[in-house]
Amino acid sequence: MNGLSNMPLLSVLLLLPLAGALACLAWGRRAAVVAVMLEAVVALVLQSGSATPALRWIRFEDWAWIERFGARISLGLDGLSLLLVWLTVILLAVAVGLSWPRYRQPGFYALLLTSCSGILGVFLAQDLLLFYLCWEIMLLPLILCIALWGGARRVEAAFKLLLFTLAGSLLMLLAFLGLFLLHGRQTGDYSFALQALGTTVIPPELAPWMFGCLAVAFLVKVPAVPLHGWLPDAYQEAPTAVTLLLSGVLAKAGIFGLVRVALPLFPATWNSFLPVLGVVALVSIGYGGWLAYVQTDLKRLVGYISVAHLGFILLGLAASNAMALQGALLQLFNHGIATAALFVVVALVERRTASRQLPQLGGLWSRTPQLGAMVLFFSLTALGLPGLNIFIGEILILLGAFRVQPWWGAAGMLGVLLAACYTLRMVQGILWGVPRGPEKMADMNRGEALILAPLTVLVLWFGLYPMPFLTLLRGPVEQLLTHIVTTGGLP
Repeated sequence: MNGLSNMPLLSVLLLLPLAGALACLAWGRRAAVVAVMLEAVVALVLQSGSATPALRWIRFEDWAWIERFGARISLGLDGLSLLLVWLTVILLAVAVGLSWPRYRQPGFYALLLTSCSGILGVFLAQDLLLFYLCWEIMLLPLILCIALWGGARRVEAAFKLLLFTLAGSLLMLLAFLGLFLLHGRQTGDYSFALQALGTTVIPPELAPWMFGCLAVAFLVKVPAVPLHGWLPDAYQEAPTAVTLLLSGVLAKAGIFGLVRVALPLFPATWNSFLPVLGVVALVSIGYGGWLAYVQTDLKRLVGYISVAHLGFILLGLAASNAMALQGALLQLFNHGIATAALFVVVALVERRTASRQLPQLGGLWSRTPQLGAMVLFFSLTALGLPGLNIFIGEILILLGAFRVQPWWGAAGMLGVLLAACYTLRMVQGILWGVPRGPEKMADMNRGEALILAPLTVLVLWFGLYPMPFLTLLRGPVEQLLTHIVTTGGLP
């Protein structure tokens, strides 16, 4: 293990998907499977170093890059980023497995791998220029996937996502450059290092504007209401592998940016922003839940379920006490697994019925009992059934919100009631009622069961025994609390 501890495993983790993408273009799509397997091995080795969660960093690497501009390849892994690294690797494997029977073009898998390299960079970067570069790398390949392999309105959906992406990215770059110049003028050291920039004295008249640029850029990617305009078309028209990466991983990059970049750089502004974040959270829970209830297209329905669940995570950040933060950070992983599983079962239903419209579905329980059981299981997960993973995160968030301000916790509880409404409507429309579509349907095959099996295990593991993962998040939560001036900003 001493030899492994000296290896630049974070750099390997970051570069492996890029190497896999090049290998796909050279030797075909099987290289994607090899790249995912190697990535999982590296992630397992990193997991073995997480036995001391009290340390600030499980691993840290720093390499010279663009020294003239003070930019370095600085990579840090703590408990939070480790969970998100694992989430990325798992969902990449699910995306490749789900796409395998339908997409044979090596370019499709090369774009998925390239995007995941950018995602991993966002979760590991401790240099803002590197963070920005990885942010762009994670987005553009998925936009290309939508434009090339999406549905009938794929070009429109890709263009809308591109516009939102460019707007958010430009705001982020503007804030980063402002911090770079301010820090350089104050210290003589022009640097993009996140830790160094945290000591910058930001003029009070500039801080709200710079923080606002970052908040908008990150909330667009969550996506939080009212910055979710790109979501309906992108989720509906994208290939399912792209949709589950957008909702399961890229949304986490937005929340990760809030807690890892915006909060440490602007702690005072963060505290004054918390009531606004609380309102955005409740609007996302309520509006997202209502839109989920009225949808007829299953991919749109699951997309709005995702918006509602992400609203709970934002509520936990707004409460900003230890319990709520721990629930919110744990929910980043839980939400990714549960939402990805829902998109997978929607894709499997569509393969058998050639439709995602609820009025054209029904009676699947009697014809495909195994698939029906998976639809029911993951729907109950989204509902927040005790014993499944979504429940533990939501209950911690709500308890934390109640501690800060009971009215906000009670408002969040209304989202749980909405969840019961839209989940039961979805289950009723798919599984029961008058059978529609083909009279005979094949039930789940081994490949499909293999895709859903690890997601099922993770849902049960995090739901029944979450303590190891909460322990892993203890250090990151304590680190966040050092930047928060007051506990909870909810009025």
